[in-house]
Amino acid sequence: MQKRITNFFLIFFLILTHSKNLYSKEIPIIVIAPNKNPQSLSTVGTSVTIFDEDYFKNSTEYFLGDVLSSNTTSTNFFQNGGHGTTSAIQLRGLPKRYSTVYIDGVKMSDPSNVSNDFDFNNILTSQISRVEILKGNQSSVYGSGAIGGTIHITTKKGKPGFNKNFDYLTGSKGTHNLSTSISGGDDYKNYFVGFQRFQTEGISQMMHNDEKDRYRNNSFIGNYNYKFSKTFDLKSSYRIADTYLQYDAECVSSLFGCSPNYDHTEDVDAIESSGNISLIYKPLKNLENKFTVANTYIKRIYNAAVNSKNTKQDSYYGERYSFLYQGNYNLNLDNSIVFGIEREDDSIGYNKDLSGRKNKDAYTTSKYFDFQKRFSKNIFGTFGSRFDNHSLAGNEDSHRITLAYLFDDKLTKIKSSYGTGFRYPSLYEFYFYSTAGYDGNEKAENSESFDIGIEKSFPDIGLKIDISYFNIKYHDVLEGWKASGWDAGNHSGTVKSQGLELISNLKLNKFLNFSLNYTYTSTYDGAEQDDPDKSSSYTNSQLVRVPRNLLNLNTNLKFPGFENLNFLLSTKWSDVARDYGNGNRTFNDERTDDYLVNDLNINYNLFENYRLFFNITNLFDEKYETARDYSQMPRTFNFGLRNNF
Repeated sequence: MQKRITNFFLIFFLILTHSKNLYSKEIPIIVIAPNKNPQSLSTVGTSVTIFDEDYFKNSTEYFLGDVLSSNTTSTNFFQNGGHGTTSAIQLRGLPKRYSTVYIDGVKMSDPSNVSNDFDFNNILTSQISRVEILKGNQSSVYGSGAIGGTIHITTKKGKPGFNKNFDYLTGSKGTHNLSTSISGGDDYKNYFVGFQRFQTEGISQMMHNDEKDRYRNNSFIGNYNYKFSKTFDLKSSYRIADTYLQYDAECVSSLFGCSPNYDHTEDVDAIESSGNISLIYKPLKNLENKFTVANTYIKRIYNAAVNSKNTKQDSYYGERYSFLYQGNYNLNLDNSIVFGIEREDDSIGYNKDLSGRKNKDAYTTSKYFDFQKRFSKNIFGTFGSRFDNHSLAGNEDSHRITLAYLFDDKLTKIKSSYGTGFRYPSLYEFYFYSTAGYDGNEKAENSESFDIGIEKSFPDIGLKIDISYFNIKYHDVLEGWKASGWDAGNHSGTVKSQGLELISNLKLNKFLNFSLNYTYTSTYDGAEQDDPDKSSSYTNSQLVRVPRNLLNLNTNLKFPGFENLNFLLSTKWSDVARDYGNGNRTFNDERTDDYLVNDLNINYNLFENYRLFFNITNLFDEKYETARDYSQMPRTFNFGLRNNF
C-alpha cells in the first residue's frame, strides 16, 4: 500500500513540476461534485451526468428515481412495487450500498439500514434544482461507500425579487401531487420555502394479490443564505419528509397455499430529515474556508397502525452528526487544491417486536486533499487521497487520479480515471446481522476501478456522443448469509463489474430531437459464486437485478406553428436479469423477464407563466418487474398545471 501511494505522488509531482500555468479561455459549464470545488465540465476526467433546473421544470415525474432511471447510463433502477416503496439506483452494476447520496451536501445514507445505504423512495422532484451524478470510484473525495459513484442533489434556492410557485398534478389510482413555494433574495440574502404533498391509493406492492397499497408524503424544504460581508457568508438548508406506506410482506407458501394479509396491517411510518449550517470565511482572495455542521435523521416504524393491539412492531432509528472543515486554495484559475477534515458520528436504535430499544454507535474521522491542475493547454488532471479512521473497523486510505484531454476545437475530449475505494461495515452488520453479536472481526471492503471515455460533438449535424468503458472490482466482501445461519463476515470472493456506456443526443432541427442512452454491463458475483459455504444453486453468476443490456430512447417532437406544444415519448428496454426468489414460491434463484415500456408526455405553454401537462405512463400497459414478484405501475394517466408568478 505504501509503495502504491509513493508511486502516485511521484507520477503526479513529476508532471506537476514540468508543466506551465495556463488560464482557461472557454466559457465553462460549472460542476462542483467531482472535486468539491467549482470546475469546468470540459476539464473533468470523471464521467458526470447533469440534470439542471430547466430539466426539472419540464418534467412531470413525481419521484427522482424515475427521472434518473430513464435519462442516463449505468443508473439501473429497481423498485419493490408502486409509488413510495423501497427503491434503489445501482451505479455501474453495483448494489446500492456502493453509491453515496447527498442532498445539499448532507450525506443521506441511513445508519439504521442493513448496509448503511439509502432508499430513493421518498425524494420528490418539484423542489429539486440540480442533480450531478459521478460514476466510478469517488472514495478519495467522499469516503466510505462511494465505490460505484455518488449522486448529488441540490434543492431550489431563492432568486432576486419575490417569487411564488404553484404546481398541481393529479392522475390515476387516486394520485394527487400539490407543490407550492415562496422564495426571494437581494444582494445580501436569499431564501426558499417549499411544501409538497403527494398521496395515492396505489397499487398492490406484490403480485400475489390485487389490494391497493396507499402512500402519502408530506415534504418541506427550506434554504436561507446571508452574506455578512465580502469575506463572511452563512448558508443553511433543511429538508424533512413525513411518509406513510402500506406494503405487502412476503406470502410464505405452505401445504395450504398462500394466505396474504388484506387488512393493511403491513405498513410503515417514516421520517427522513437532513439539514446543515455552513460558515464561509474568505480571508484572502484565493483562499476559502468552510465550516459545516450537518445532521441526518431517519426513523422507520413498521406495523405502526396496529400498535394499539400489542402486536409485533419493529422500529429503526438512524442518525448522523457531521462536523466538516473544507479549504479551497486557488493558485490561479486553472490550478487549485481542496483539503479537508471531517468527523461523522453514526448511531442506530433498534427495537424489534417491542422488546426494548438497543442502541449502538461509531464514529469516523477523515482527512483528504485533491489537487487540480492544468498541465498544458489541452491537459487537465487531478490527484487526491483520503485517510479515514473508523472507531471499530480501523484505518483505510483511498486514492484517485483523473486526466482530461480537450482538443483545440473544443469539440472532442478524452477522459480517464483510476481510483481505489472502500466501504466500512454498517452498524447493523457489526451488531445485529450476526447470531454471535459483535466479534470485532469485520473489516472494510476494498475496491479498484478504471474508466476511459471520449466525448465528441458534431455541430454540423447536431450530434453529441459520450462513450465510456468502465471496470470495477471489490474484495473482502461483507455478506451476512452462511449455510450455518446469519453471521456477517468478509468473504474471499471478488465481485466484478465492467461495461460500456453510450450517451448520445441528436438535434435534427428545432422541431425534432432524440437522446439515446445504452449500457452494457457484465458482472460477476464472486461473493456467492466463490463461497465454499454456499448451499444454493444460481441461475448465473451476474449480480442480482442488473440487466446485461439497458436502453433508453427519448424522442422530443414539436410541430411548426405550434411551438408552445411539446411531445416527449420515452422508451425503455431492459434485458432479463437474475434475481433472488422469495417466500411466495421458492427461495431459489429466479429471473425477471425483459420488458419494453413507453411513456408519453405532452405539455403546453398556455400563457407566459402557465404550463399544462398531460402524460400517460406505461402507454401500452406492459406487465413487468424490476424486482422479482413486485408489481410495477400499469397504464396510468396524469395531468396538471404549473404556475410561476
